[in-house]
Amino acid sequence: MLKEIVIAIQSYNDARQFIKAHKLWKWIIIPGLIYTLLFLTGMYFFSQSATGVIDYLTMVTGVSEWIQQLASSWVGFLFALAGVILWLLLLLFYFSLFKYAWLIIGAPIFTYLSERTQAIMEEKEFSFNSRQLFRDITPALRVAGSNCLRQVGYFILLILLSVVPLIGMIAPVIALFMECYYYGYSMISYSLDRKSISREQSSLYIKEHKGLAVGNGLVFYIMHLVIFLAPAYAIIASTLSVYKVKPE
Repeated sequence: MLKEIVIAIQSYNDARQFIKAHKLWKWIIIPGLIYTLLFLTGMYFFSQSATGVIDYLTMVTGVSEWIQQLASSWVGFLFALAGVILWLLLLLFYFSLFKYAWLIIGAPIFTYLSERTQAIMEEKEFSFNSRQLFRDITPALRVAGSNCLRQVGYFILLILLSVVPLIGMIAPVIALFMECYYYGYSMISYSLDRKSISREQSSLYIKEHKGLAVGNGLVFYIMHLVIFLAPAYAIIASTLSVYKVKPE
């Protein structure tokens, strides 16, 4: 698994060289600027609402009054820490929903980029076919929808775990790795869906090569330091990484 994580991370550097060599920058920058605008707008509304939600929950449940009555600094610290952890989980939950919305909105661009990358790698002439493109989009949308539902279920469990003192501290770490895995899963599926294999075989392949998915998703998160480069870079890097670890 560690070897595959390294391969996935290295594929981002390969993607940079690939994009430069084949003049794909417009497919990185234009969708990226739209993504950045939507992301920053969403983050603004999240920051306005998340703290209010936590304050409302503590007021309704009476936790804040109970802590004041105890007059214990340790209990207050533990619940303050739980509040921070819950805020982080809500942030990751928001980001997860935003990510899947973008995967659905950007499916035509991601499918096009993945197909064009594959054509270049196989030294084949790439011809744009709108009908074929929209047929290829359907599996990607199914994967995105399925992964989104799974993550919503997992996040509900993690949010419940986060309110448990001390134990809840690991919840954001679990959530982050889960996010990396499922985002990488969605990116890799663009390449696998064109190889005439069933959805079950595609899912089995990714489960056997979790490192590729985790590594791809991990660099995607790191690249949010330069937000607009992240999504299209991820699709090209995932397509290149599959060629390094070919499916059976």
